[in-house]
Parts: sequence; structure tokens; C-alpha cells
Amino acid sequence: MSFTVQRREFHRPPHPLQRVDGVTPKIGFVSGGLGAYWPQFDGLLDQLKGVSDVIRQRIEALGSRVQDFGFVSDPVEGDAAASAIRSADCDLLVVYVSTYMTSGQILPVLRDCGAPILLVQLQPGRKMDHATFGTGDWLAYAGSAGLPEICVGLERLGKPVRVVAGHLDDERAWRSIERWVAATGVMATLKRARHGMMGHLYPGMFDIATSITSVLSTFGGHAEILELDDLRVRYEAVTEPETERALETIRSCFEITPGIDWDNVRFQARVSAALDTLVRDYDLSTLAYFHFGQPSDIYQKLATGFPIGATLLTSRGIPSVTEYEVRAAIAMYVLNLLGGGGTLTEGQALDFDAGVAEIGHNDAADMAITARKPALRQLDVFHGKGGGGASIEVDVAPGPVTQFSIGELGNGRLRFIASEGTVVDGPHIKIGNTTSRVDFGCDPGVWTEEWAKSGSTHHWGMGVGHLADDIEALADLLGAEFRRVQP
Repeated sequence: MSFTVQRREFHRPPHPLQRVDGVTPKIGFVSGGLGAYWPQFDGLLDQLKGVSDVIRQRIEALGSRVQDFGFVSDPVEGDAAASAIRSADCDLLVVYVSTYMTSGQILPVLRDCGAPILLVQLQPGRKMDHATFGTGDWLAYAGSAGLPEICVGLERLGKPVRVVAGHLDDERAWRSIERWVAATGVMATLKRARHGMMGHLYPGMFDIATSITSVLSTFGGHAEILELDDLRVRYEAVTEPETERALETIRSCFEITPGIDWDNVRFQARVSAALDTLVRDYDLSTLAYFHFGQPSDIYQKLATGFPIGATLLTSRGIPSVTEYEVRAAIAMYVLNLLGGGGTLTEGQALDFDAGVAEIGHNDAADMAITARKPALRQLDVFHGKGGGGASIEVDVAPGPVTQFSIGELGNGRLRFIASEGTVVDGPHIKIGNTTSRVDFGCDPGVWTEEWAKSGSTHHWGMGVGHLADDIEALADLLGAEFRRVQP
């Protein structure tokens, strides 16, 4: 039993920002086997309980709090376990199918637990010792006999069937279990998340218009509707020492390119300090924002001051996204919780000679996953927006990446859309955007066609690592539709 699950870690260039962590999921754990076997085969129950303890401890080591509800041997014990589990309010229930058991004895647990269920059947070793095993030895390996019956029970209850089968040191099985635990942690964090929405929809961007009811019914959490005045009063209250501290952070986190307007950088530093206060006051997990305003008024001025502060917040794991793109902010938040960081993207251009899609956006860079320090580049005009000033220019570090979009369908339901590719080196335009070159393993025009048809908005999140399977697991737990784009 030497296998150890490796925890994910993403590329982290040095910077002084403290990253926000997600919630540690609460996982219920219950084991079961047919009680008629225990008096027949001495030591069998103790052996199965020993395997159960190993599985429980490993699940806890994956970053969860596990509450063990014991071993169910008959329907009476099943009723008692169901009552205890229901009261515990777990984020996920793992049912260890240790050997054959009847669906009737575990049915109360499946029916009443009030949490998503994962069935786990891990036999003690890779195979039986056929020359020496007797019936009791075989029964310690017989979870596969009981698994279909439990799955039928879930199906008849109208509940999703989730199963992991293997042996105790099975790397494939443990990667699958880790995926479910990670998705449960994201789900638990989303239940408690607070999404700030400040300003208004970018005029005419109807694809990103979002039903708050759809978001909260899928994820849970809270939407905090904010006004630019909420930022204005905090901006006006920023002290000179607070601005200086923000400037120190900017100097340490960004490369300053020639021609930068330091008056604008100081202004953005003050806005950044105000954003930090806003996020703290409202305990925000994400922030979607946009405002045009009128020439020379304070609100238009504030609306141009987000690039640096939004990038610093995003790099702390608090995605802060322009153009009021709340679903892209949540997608970035999910990618970060899965260990992939998260930066805002949209299609920019296709390089057919290199076979790559060039994608990125302005603001909302995540320094945890970039190839280098982001550069501050002076722009006279923020294209499609009011004003100009210092903008963020950087690319994601070369290696595997995942695109993740949360589409809203015509019926109001959400669709999770994921595509895996690889960031590669190559030339970049220098226009103060977060441009990356992504190879999706196919003609970039074909990928663009399929992505465009998927239901994605024209904004989405990009994180490092191949995380589509993790996103699919999260969609399953949340009851959202999932679509993989991999032409």
C-alpha cells in the first residue's frame, strides 16, 4: 500500500500577493457489507474495516474533513447511519462497497443522505491468490458483486450514479477519487462565494447578459449588486500611505515599460487600494465591473482605473473581470480552486502558419500562471472603452492549459464548456493585452468553429493544466450540462 496521491500545484512566479484558499470540503464516509457473512467467516469484518480505514485516511489526506459513519451490516444499521448522515450536512458522501451487500440495507442512506454520493469499490490487492484463497478470502475482494445492485438502487431513486472501482493501490482509481474530492471542494466553496457585480452590462453584449437566478440556483452563494459610488467613497477615503503601499506592490509585481505615465500609475494604485477595501468590506470572491460614464466625470475616471487593481486581485485568487462578465469571473474562480489559476480570455486572431489560436484580453491577468512579470504598457486608448493609461501585457507560461466557459442556454440553464490545449512560444503583439498562443492539436479554424458553436460567451477563463475531467466532475455534482470541445 505504497501509492501516494500527488497534489496539484501550478506555476507560481515570485510575487508578494497572498492567495485566497477555498473551503475544505466535509465528506461523509460509510462502509457496508452483508452482515450474514460475519459469523460465517472469522476475521472478514475486521479485514474489511482495516481497508475501510485506509481509504478514509487517504481521502482525508486529499484535503478534506472526513466524518466516518461506521459500517452498515443490515437495514437497521442503515437506518441509523442515514439519520446521522442527514444531520451532518456533508458536501459529499462516499459509500465504500467492501463486499457484496443488499441494496435494501444501504437504501436509507442513499435515499436520505442529502448529499451527492460517490460509490467506491477498492479491493485489497491487484488480484486474489487463487491457489490459497477460500470463500472468506474471496469475499474480501467481492465488492464488484455488490456494486451493480447499489447502482440500480441509485438509478431507481432518480439520483446520479458515480462510481470508482479498482484496488487499494490503484493509481487510476485514486486519481478519480481525487478528482471527485477536488470538485467537491470547489462546490463547497461556491456555495459560500460572494460575487460582486458593479456597474452595468457592456451595451449590446447580450451573450454575457446573465440571469442571477441561474447563477445562484446552480452554484449557491450570493450576488452583491454594487454601484460605482461604492468604489468612489472608498477611493476618496484612500490615504497617502495606502497609495504608497499599493505603489510598492506595483513596482515589485510589474515590469515598467518606457513611456509609462506615472501619474496614471499612481491613480491606478489609489483605485487598487480602494478595490482592496471594497472586496474586504463585501467579502467578495469575484468582481465583475463595467461603466462608460460621461467625459471628465469621476465615474468615467474610476472606470479607467481598474487594470492594475484587477490584475492584483485576480492574482490573489479573486477574479476581477471587466465588461460585467460575471460568468467568466466564476469560471476563473473555479479554475483557480482546481489548482490552475485563471486569466480572462477571448479570441484575438488565428495564426494558421503556426497552427495556433491567439487568445487573451485586457486586465485580469493572473501572475501565478504567467511566463514572466506582467508589463505595464501605456495606451492612449483602451479600445472600446473610455480613456487610456497603463495596461497589462503578459502571456501564460508555456505548457498545458484548459479553456473554461460557463454558457447560459436559452432555457436559463448553465452549460460548462471545456477545451484542453498547450500554450507555445512565439511572437506576441505588444498592445497591452494578456495574449497567449494556444495549440489545440488541430487546425485553429476548426477549433474556433467548434468553440463558437459550443454555447460559450465571447469571454472565458484559461487556467494551467488539463482540467476538463475535473470540470466535468464539478458539472456532475452541480447538475449542470457539460460539453468538451476537442476537435
